[in-house]
Amino acid sequence: MKAVRYIAWGLVVIVAAAAIVASLGWYTGQIGDKPAGVASIGGPFTLVNTDGETVTLADFDDKPRAMFFGFTFCPDVCPTTLYEAGGWLNALGDKADDLTMIYVTVDPERDTPEQMKNYLSSFDPRIVGLTGSQEQVDEAIRNYRVYARKVELDDGGYTMDHTASVMLFDEDGTFKGTIDYKESTQNAVAKLERLVGS
Repeated sequence: MKAVRYIAWGLVVIVAAAAIVASLGWYTGQIGDKPAGVASIGGPFTLVNTDGETVTLADFDDKPRAMFFGFTFCPDVCPTTLYEAGGWLNALGDKADDLTMIYVTVDPERDTPEQMKNYLSSFDPRIVGLTGSQEQVDEAIRNYRVYARKVELDDGGYTMDHTASVMLFDEDGTFKGTIDYKESTQNAVAKLERLVGS
């Protein structure tokens, strides 16, 4: 009986791993490469900034951009990435003016404009926070091929599983690759330098 149970759990792990690989397979590649699925990542969005103003992709299409999807109740990946993003911007020096760093929530139920503003006040002020209605956020998640799933907790609350990579786009909106979670600062900055120089 134990053998059957181990086999069943093994199959569950394999299926889960395959799903993760399938959902994140787009995101391989370095700046200058052409990752698989380039044409399918990115696109228009209508969201709300931390001042409660509606914004669209057109408000950000004059510069290359780095986009990260997360949520303010995130215990580890999001604060780590946002803190590191501030370091990347500082390392870029004046070149940081040629880049837009965007943080989009995957949890609009809790992440109101006010909540986003309060949360992002702990990080680099150049990071733009975006939220919106559930429908608006869902559209952005679909267009950017982001993995995001609500996970119910035993205490009645919930958390979110989500893609942990920072996605990079040139000023034309072409997907150029990713910065992986906890990637070295040297590599991350090099990718951003190539992005703003492309």
